[in-house]
Amino acid sequence: MQSVCPSRRMALKLLGSAALCSVIPGQAYASRSTKGSRFLDMVNLHTGDRFEGDFWHDGSYQQAALDGFNYVLRDHRQNIVAPMDLRVFDILFDLQQKLGKTGEIEIISGYRSPHTNAMLASKSGGVAKKSYHMKGMAVDLRMPGVKLADLRDAAKSLKAGGVGFYPGSDFIHVDCGPVRYW
Repeated sequence: MQSVCPSRRMALKLLGSAALCSVIPGQAYASRSTKGSRFLDMVNLHTGDRFEGDFWHDGSYQQAALDGFNYVLRDHRQNIVAPMDLRVFDILFDLQQKLGKTGEIEIISGYRSPHTNAMLASKSGGVAKKSYHMKGMAVDLRMPGVKLADLRDAAKSLKAGGVGFYPGSDFIHVDCGPVRYW
């Protein structure tokens, strides 16, 4: 795993993320006890921050990788890093597996602070006031080389949570809440 933007500042932010994530043990156990690794590669389109790595290996989530992904998925408007629900990473990985696609996932939005969510909701009717983004349970994304409708259909077929389709804004929303579609 590596970060493309290594710097003292990022290291301090990642350490802060680790402190926030201390509620998750260094090796949180996965619900499935299978062998192997699960790899993700993400870029935040608003900040340019990137991180790639194995977030799960032989039945255990890998805290160092989770910290890196949590940083990429942070609320960039408030610069707040929060722990994402582990199921979000599983959904992203399963989505790539379903599509037979590896490579970078483009992130439009991950965690949102209540302040940021309220600001966005005041400007758009498409932002839920009680958004799963505020719970670290949702990601807005797209994948280069994958048609948006195919990405939506693959996400729906997982039946892992909510799936929103936003073709006008060129992204889909996935979350690990109840199964529903819009």
